[in-house]
Amino acid sequence: MTTPTRVLVLNSGSSSVKYQLLDMRDTSRLAVGLVERIGEDTSRLKHTPLAVEGAETREFEGPIADHAAALAAVAAELAKDGLGLDSPELAAVGHRVVHGGKYFTVPTVIDDAVLKEIKRLIPVAPLHNPANVMGIEVAMELRPDLPQVAVFDTSFHTTMPESAARYAIDVATADEHRIHRYGFHGTSHAYVSRETAKLLGKAPAEVNVIVLHLGNGASASAVRGGRCVDTSMGLTPLEGLVMGTRSGDIDPAVIFHLNRVAGMDIDTIDALLNKKSGMIGLCGDNDMREITRRMNEGDDSARLAFEIYVHRLKKYIGAYSAVLGHVDALTFTAGVGENSTAVREAAVAGLEGFGLAVDPVLNETRADGARLISPPAARVAVAVVPTDEELEIATSAYALVRG
Repeated sequence: MTTPTRVLVLNSGSSSVKYQLLDMRDTSRLAVGLVERIGEDTSRLKHTPLAVEGAETREFEGPIADHAAALAAVAAELAKDGLGLDSPELAAVGHRVVHGGKYFTVPTVIDDAVLKEIKRLIPVAPLHNPANVMGIEVAMELRPDLPQVAVFDTSFHTTMPESAARYAIDVATADEHRIHRYGFHGTSHAYVSRETAKLLGKAPAEVNVIVLHLGNGASASAVRGGRCVDTSMGLTPLEGLVMGTRSGDIDPAVIFHLNRVAGMDIDTIDALLNKKSGMIGLCGDNDMREITRRMNEGDDSARLAFEIYVHRLKKYIGAYSAVLGHVDALTFTAGVGENSTAVREAAVAGLEGFGLAVDPVLNETRADGARLISPPAARVAVAVVPTDEELEIATSAYALVRG
């Protein structure tokens, strides 16, 4: 009997499902796709069968009522390529789950008890965990015999010491309501910190890395010897760096002020800080390419937004240098981190005292894969490492089910 080697990775959002099918013998992608606008008449499915020579991307537009219908459509597309969910070569389904709280510290095979705990965490992840649960439940119905593995965004950060993970509020209140710094983007930080060590020719246990995951959502982490010791996001993904639409760090009293003086209710303030702040609140754009273009053409609001963004980055680089004591590498990843030469250059500028510098030519050179952009003699390596959260999820799920 053939040993199953394929893993289907599902990332279920509130109105979308991203998926990839990987063969873990060589970590190759067999198929990738996206279902978006679930629940609307204008739903869209885009499927690319990479394992079929000469096959082209297929697209469907029309109503997809819910996540059950979305996954049924995904299964149908995979089946057309001989990659159906009924295949004996499928070893597991790996699910991205945003919030695992303090309980889930490693990837976990999902059973009724695990699913119940993920649901119990919905109050601290109301935007994400419900969608993750829907994806899990539908996949379990489609293949009840197949291991379903949850890989948690928060698990990489559970190694933070209490001195970094606790907020300075009443302990009893914090414990009762699970108010704790959990961190997010953990699959990305785990993958990128290990790949950075590989780039330096060292084992993860030998390397201290500051990882900057810079996309529309953005977070920083301090990784000592392969273990996270601090991260910028907290109870929710709102804390930390300036992001596309999120404020990041802010005086908590701003909330009270807006309520008392501006008459805003909590839901309005929540929407303001999560959806109408950050770069879009500062200059009306949350695409760093457009912001950089505007800045280079003399737009003052775009320039100020860029400067605020970079100022926050520098603060975290400095803080995490202090937390780690010794830094071997600063690594940029995700959409902005991997593609914005201007952000990378500005974030490191003036930090020569920390041993940080970028080589202008290396920084501007486009290349696939992990690479160094610091001068050869730099005390601290500056790297660009493309993140691969799907591969991290697939690798974790496969290792778990293979024992």
